[in-house]
Amino acid sequence: MLKQVAEGVLVHESAFIQSNSVVVEGRTGVLLIDPGITRDELADLADDLRERNLTVVAGFSTHPDWDHVLWHARFGDAPRYGTAPCAAAMDELFSHADWRDLVADGLPPEHADEIPMELLGQITGLPAGAVQVPWDGPRVRILEHRAHAPGHAALLVEESGVLVAGDMLSDILMPFLDLRAENPIDDYLAALRLFDGVAGDVDAVIPGHGSVGDGAQLRSRIDLDRAYVEALRDGDEPDDPRIGPSAPLEWLTDVHDWQVQRLAQMTDDETSN
Repeated sequence: MLKQVAEGVLVHESAFIQSNSVVVEGRTGVLLIDPGITRDELADLADDLRERNLTVVAGFSTHPDWDHVLWHARFGDAPRYGTAPCAAAMDELFSHADWRDLVADGLPPEHADEIPMELLGQITGLPAGAVQVPWDGPRVRILEHRAHAPGHAALLVEESGVLVAGDMLSDILMPFLDLRAENPIDDYLAALRLFDGVAGDVDAVIPGHGSVGDGAQLRSRIDLDRAYVEALRDGDEPDDPRIGPSAPLEWLTDVHDWQVQRLAQMTDDETSN
């Protein structure tokens, strides 16, 4: 069910890790951001839009992870945008004849048969350096970085003061670094500084996964994420409620341990070279 979180901004939450689909109302229709996750949930979202007499006139994917590049035929053939690196990542995926198998390897087993692949990743890349989403609606500023994935973008709906954060600023997930990047720690800290710069304009933050927060919670999430990443940088154990015995999801501790191991391996590789 769609829930309004600010004037002209609605959210549809999935059962899969509290994944948030975001709807921004414009003059002639809506901008649909990161719709997901299962076929039934996407159909429910389409039903909600129809009941409100809302037509999708544009889509946007915040980054190229599979759960942020989904679509449903009932949303229509509106242009689906992403940053240039986001679109390039999808093009690279589709260059493999077995791309469906590659995606399937990363799907959650409990939902694998329920996730539509037919329209996955059909993203139109915006010009490099694009600063706003091209659509007939309120100004939506693009805040591009590469903290979590290449071409990751947060979106700031300026009129409503809503920050759509993609896979960052979650109350249930600690930072997931892009460990394929050359400088994942620096990339993440740079993105958090980017969020610092707009925090005064934000009344609500919508993470890709987790609960919607207000402006004060945005600042506390930035601080918590920064503390986690700096602990990884400094070789310390983070004091973070999202990992350890109190973690909201038990597998997060394994992800944290894997990130620590990979960062240590990257440091060893740099030292040996």
